[in-house]
Amino acid sequence: MGETTVTTLEGQEQATPEPVSDEARGSAGPRLLRRLRTPRRPRLWFEVLLIAVSYWTYSLIRNAVPEQKAQALRNADWIWMVEHRLGMAVEETVNHAVDSVTWLIVGMNYYYATLHFVVTLGVLVWLYRSHPGRYAATRLVLFATTGVALVGYYLYPLAPPRLMTGNDFIDTVVVHQTWGSMASGDLKSMSNQYAAMPSMHIGWSLWCGLTVFALATVPWARVLGLLYPVVTLVVIVATANHFWLDAVGGMLCLAFGFGLARVLYGAMPYALPRLVPERQRGERLIPAKD
Repeated sequence: MGETTVTTLEGQEQATPEPVSDEARGSAGPRLLRRLRTPRRPRLWFEVLLIAVSYWTYSLIRNAVPEQKAQALRNADWIWMVEHRLGMAVEETVNHAVDSVTWLIVGMNYYYATLHFVVTLGVLVWLYRSHPGRYAATRLVLFATTGVALVGYYLYPLAPPRLMTGNDFIDTVVVHQTWGSMASGDLKSMSNQYAAMPSMHIGWSLWCGLTVFALATVPWARVLGLLYPVVTLVVIVATANHFWLDAVGGMLCLAFGFGLARVLYGAMPYALPRLVPERQRGERLIPAKD
């Protein structure tokens, strides 16, 4: 077998093998998969740009879905009928009970409008700083969850309970004149009001809660992680922005996101190494410690 020579890091010459064939190296698919699974430290500028562009695109597509009001109202009536047959049509009772406590419902209005974004971004920043090796895979779960939700908005337009006809739901943002959901009040023209299924308030909050519970080391933080999606479920029902079945839709979207990450990364995101291997001289990788 012929030999060629290369100079090593120490300046010595050693024999190197002949060029490896494409067949020996493997096809492009496995190489791409190995590259994807190689942990890399996330770049701040890229992450900020990616999140901004992705959310802008998500909002653009979501709001571009035709507002099929008649079909959305029919679907809402069907959801309401199914919940009654299951004996679990609790939304109207919760809506009226919480609305009777002014400070509580006003707080929930602001919770619905703000924490959806604040907590999700906060968890992303925490992952970026403290779990860089798990960041890309966990971020993929969130993005895939959101992406598949767009399919739901297009295929199944659904009116929220507060917009149903012939029922006694209270639009708490309008009644209490709070700055709240963009789907109510003066801002309603900026958002597609008939894209309630699935609920991304649940999809995102459950992603946050599971991530914090799985990776946090402080007990109280893990407890808060579990409570966050539970409280969010109460909020979306109490403010009449969603049926509880919309929450089930959000959970299914999240399950899809985790499944995709499991296939692409070969492991669940939380099982990946916490740190990114450091590159040293000669491109030798120092394994990261979990």
